[in-house]
Amino acid sequence: MWPVPSPSDQSTTPNAVGQDILRSATRVLSSWPALWVAFALAHGWIILQTWVFEAQILGDVNLYEWWVRNGMDVGWWPVFNYDWVYPLGALGPMLIPALLTESTPAYDWVWMGLVTAANAVAVAVLGRARPRGRAAVWFWLFFLVMLGPIWIGRLDGLLAPIILVALVIAARRPALAMTLATVGAWIKIAPGAVALALAATASNARAFVRNVVLPGAAVCAVVIGIAFAGGGQDNVLDVFGEQGDRQLQVEAVGATPFTVARLWDPSIQVEYDDVIYTYEVLGDGADAVAQALDVALPVAALLIAALIWLAARRRPDRVGDILLIGAAAELLALIVFNKVGSPQFIAWIGPPIAAAIALGTRSQGTRRTWFVPALGTLVVARLTMEIYPLKYGEFLGGWPLATSIGALRNALLVALLVGAVVRLVQVALSRQVASRAG
Repeated sequence: MWPVPSPSDQSTTPNAVGQDILRSATRVLSSWPALWVAFALAHGWIILQTWVFEAQILGDVNLYEWWVRNGMDVGWWPVFNYDWVYPLGALGPMLIPALLTESTPAYDWVWMGLVTAANAVAVAVLGRARPRGRAAVWFWLFFLVMLGPIWIGRLDGLLAPIILVALVIAARRPALAMTLATVGAWIKIAPGAVALALAATASNARAFVRNVVLPGAAVCAVVIGIAFAGGGQDNVLDVFGEQGDRQLQVEAVGATPFTVARLWDPSIQVEYDDVIYTYEVLGDGADAVAQALDVALPVAALLIAALIWLAARRRPDRVGDILLIGAAAELLALIVFNKVGSPQFIAWIGPPIAAAIALGTRSQGTRRTWFVPALGTLVVARLTMEIYPLKYGEFLGGWPLATSIGALRNALLVALLVGAVVRLVQVALSRQVASRAG
């Protein structure tokens, strides 16, 4: 008869050794030194890719520099002296590198440093979230690498960390989260989706006033006060009119039927708009879609907010999950129903996934709810990089492979939005299970 293995013998079996190695690797990868090394490597690679595709990635940054240096040199400022495509708050981050540098290359480096610093703060907050903040950091860094360098050369590189921090702290510090979301919305509108979700999940009227109305109004009062003080009161809200005048951008989800039809219909034209520096689809059909999206976007945002409100009222025990799912749905709607389809917008949809990974528990069904969206978001990010900057010329030229990649990416965005809305409906229709006493 074979002897029965002792516990010490069992610990040396291949299975036990493999488990020990896995636990040790997990401890190492979850340590702060490992996370900061990964952060440095990810950002180093992204900055390297930025210089490889310098003209495509830093073109907008050079435009930021021109706007603020023109203001500093001749006193001709966006918003204060003329209407602008961005809210007034966008001048803040654009101005910082100009105050610290005197040349365009130096401006570019300081801009990338500013975005990297903002993301470092977001990673520090995310990594401290419980119970799985450090796992969420790995997802976040992988997502940014998959998306490529486009986000670091746009304002969205600052918005994504703002959205991420606001979502991570929303349950504990809703007023601070609302403040961050409102500040972000005055830089570019996307964080307003988080503000909508926060408003819809407020537990009662008092919480709504304290955590939503007061911090949001305080930020707005400061920004509008600055606009009045600088003589820009007539232009401070003109950003909405600027967006309304735009046509259907070629990368937009709504442009997909036209970009696909170009494969066999040469009458569909894409031309460069040298006023707003984008490629747009021309024609009556595209104009009609653009006008329809002008209506569909706010309607979709309000309908999703109503659904978030209903789900939060019916399942107050799941309000944290509802906030994250609702924010994801709102941000996806801002992309799917937007006639502007810039690739950097994809940076908006990573934060809700990262926050959900950080804050979710097994009992909340985090893996069941978020695994497929997380995988889909990574695929969307990678396909976006494939379109821009890798195959952008081919995409604009209507080449079959690049066109197919764009269509697949946009179809996945629609699928992610539908999935988020369906999940909200499921939560709203579900019933809270009463806990048994004793």
